[in-house]
Amino acid sequence: MSESSQIVSKPNSPSTQESVKSSFAQRFRGYFPVVIDVETAGFNAQTDALLELAASVLHLNEETGDFSIDETIQFNIEPFEGANLEPKALEFTGIDPTNPLRGAVDEDEALKALFKLVRKKMKAAGCQRAIIVAHNAAFDLGFLNAATLRCNIKRSPFHSFVSFDTTTLSGLALGQTVLAKACVAANIDFNNSEAHTALYDTEKTAELFCYIVNKWRALGGWPLADIDNEV
Repeated sequence: MSESSQIVSKPNSPSTQESVKSSFAQRFRGYFPVVIDVETAGFNAQTDALLELAASVLHLNEETGDFSIDETIQFNIEPFEGANLEPKALEFTGIDPTNPLRGAVDEDEALKALFKLVRKKMKAAGCQRAIIVAHNAAFDLGFLNAATLRCNIKRSPFHSFVSFDTTTLSGLALGQTVLAKACVAANIDFNNSEAHTALYDTEKTAELFCYIVNKWRALGGWPLADIDNEV
């Protein structure tokens, strides 16, 4: 478009704005859910190292209304300078931060790549803000926020405190709160020997989240009756 070109338009009414939203954007009130899992060297997001980060972005099939995994990225991360490495945490995850074969990158590199992907997919879906989906989401969000602050990244696409917790969702929908047991209840294959890696846990959490959201729609829980004009 040339600099001299002009587009004159009238502001959309609320009803018009709502009608042009994508189905994805309508489903979660403009939020773009991103499934995340982190593996760490302890429980304290301020002092303990972030060692692995994985994220799955989702796709909505416009014909069926079902969500599925679109793309997953994963990073092995170098502990930040002065980070605490709890031996028991490393024993639990089986991660050796000193192993040169990990191909680890700095927190800054991992976060910028993640945020770039999320912004691209979020824009394509017509959403305004990303929201973390995780199993025990407060834990993962805490480490994500702490790393973002350490890297002095001013603008994160993620909401700083709102999250979708699959622990709560699976407790409601399946009567299970442990990820492995919730997946079994949802007939999602789960291999305990592969668990506790960020990549595996992220994709299983994403499958679980999609299962619950899709099941709720299939049961008639979504879309809701049109009450916008009444509110």
